[in-house]
Amino acid sequence: MIDEHTKQVLLLGREHYQKREFDKAEPMLRQVVEHDDRLADVHDMLGVICHARGNFAQAEHHFERALAINPNYTEAALNLAVTYNDRGKYEAARQVYARIKGSPTGALPGLDPFARGKIANMHAEVGQAYADAGLPREAIVEYEKAVGLCPDFADLRTKLGTLYKELNELPRAREQFEAAAASRPNYVPARIQLGITLLSLGESQRAREQWNKVLELEPDNARAKMYLRMMASASSRPPPLPGGAGGTSH
Repeated sequence: MIDEHTKQVLLLGREHYQKREFDKAEPMLRQVVEHDDRLADVHDMLGVICHARGNFAQAEHHFERALAINPNYTEAALNLAVTYNDRGKYEAARQVYARIKGSPTGALPGLDPFARGKIANMHAEVGQAYADAGLPREAIVEYEKAVGLCPDFADLRTKLGTLYKELNELPRAREQFEAAAASRPNYVPARIQLGITLLSLGESQRAREQWNKVLELEPDNARAKMYLRMMASASSRPPPLPGGAGGTSH
């Protein structure tokens, strides 16, 4: 049992941690650990703080301690897997990750939404690294995994659609943008990209509808205004003169 003073220190430490005020949180959390070393979430928080400062060895210690106290602590397991990767302990990271997944088939039965989202974002980070390296196919594989875990994450679908669009796989891109807009109707980036894709597919009226919807959501959206002006200008342009325009007069 921890005494009343330590409880108050822990409460304040958690508040500072939630606000990302790590300099204030760390001494308080370490004071708690000195009084009671059996609080898994305190070790996890200290691990996150150490990891943020690049002290991976100390972070690893805290995450391992958190899991020793509570083997079912999914967030600490995820943090440990990331830290193992950062330290080059790839096999250890794979083992922890496989344990989180809970099934060698790749299914994720019973995984709580927070853990599901965190794993999806890990796949997205790897996907972005591939994209930054100029490997869009490999990036797509990772973003597909991310979307498979969290199909309602509009930002992940939009990024996946953008990768398909870059490879000129427009029907697949459209599918992702439409799904993103359906799951989160006010997500402007998905509608902007859907409009561009529809225009590329020859569906100019539907493209215009998407950009008008963007302006309903964000009246000052510069990209939507620009695209709609471009379409209006193109449709009002007079037909070219016979024989072409701009000939030399004599």
